[in-house]
Amino acid sequence: MSLGEFDLIARIRARVQQRGDVVLGIGDDAALLQPPSGRQLVVTADTLNDGVHFPGETAPADVGWKALAVNLSDLAAMGAEPAWCTLSLSLPEADSAWTDAFLDGFLELARQHDIALIGGDTTRGPLSISVTAMGFIEPGRALRRDAAQVGDEIWVSGTLGDAAAALAQLGGHGDAALRVRLDRPTPRVEVGRALIGIANAAVDISDGLLADLGHICERSGVGAEIEMTSLPASPALQQAFETAQRWSFQAAGGDDYELCFTAPPSHRDELLRVCESIGVAATRIGRIVRGSGIVALDADSRAWQALRQGFDHFSR
Repeated sequence: MSLGEFDLIARIRARVQQRGDVVLGIGDDAALLQPPSGRQLVVTADTLNDGVHFPGETAPADVGWKALAVNLSDLAAMGAEPAWCTLSLSLPEADSAWTDAFLDGFLELARQHDIALIGGDTTRGPLSISVTAMGFIEPGRALRRDAAQVGDEIWVSGTLGDAAAALAQLGGHGDAALRVRLDRPTPRVEVGRALIGIANAAVDISDGLLADLGHICERSGVGAEIEMTSLPASPALQQAFETAQRWSFQAAGGDDYELCFTAPPSHRDELLRVCESIGVAATRIGRIVRGSGIVALDADSRAWQALRQGFDHFSR
């Protein structure tokens, strides 16, 4: 069923649950919010375009989930506690069935992280979803890209490469375990919160490990060495691809939405303990060194070269 713009907004508003710190939510020219005393506001925004950030045949509920997940991943990388978000939808037409299914995924993830949808926009156009997410952090406690120290160990959460592998399998007989990592990434919000006071620097892996770790190195004025044999891989990835292709997915594929972070060796036991308590694996993959750039080493400690460093929207 096709809807008018205001019918579409009303349909969204009817399904939204609010928090006590939302003074005024969807339905006015802007939202009214009450931030808690003594906390800093963390704000991030991401846009997902049809055929660029998700395959065209992706289920609407998965599109909704991912649209919020990629923003929650940014908050996680800062160690922030999610609070509010806005949603801007560009749709070829106001299709009620598509919108309801989209909201199924979006709001399912929102409930898991107690983040309230407080407003946004709707317009006609190519399918595109823009989300702005906001969260709170204790002053001076945010995990940042510019705080890595020489001697830090480099860690990643979860496993790497599944989403890129799923993209490579499009059009064939893809592995369901890989595809779910592409369609429904898990934002590591609890990990990010737990790393406050333990990690020095962090970034989420959206464009690829080499590209995103490169941001930490550039901002912190350091270099990095990583061991390709240490990169964690899921059983599905190990079974589906040989080592060379697997390493390419893990190092440069992107869309993992895991966290890459650095921490002093003295914090290793505490780091492993808190990640275990959350139920998320953490793997040490290298170290921060003097200099610049990233050196990836193979099993024989020889430099390994990726065909590309990661995803770039404007590269050809």
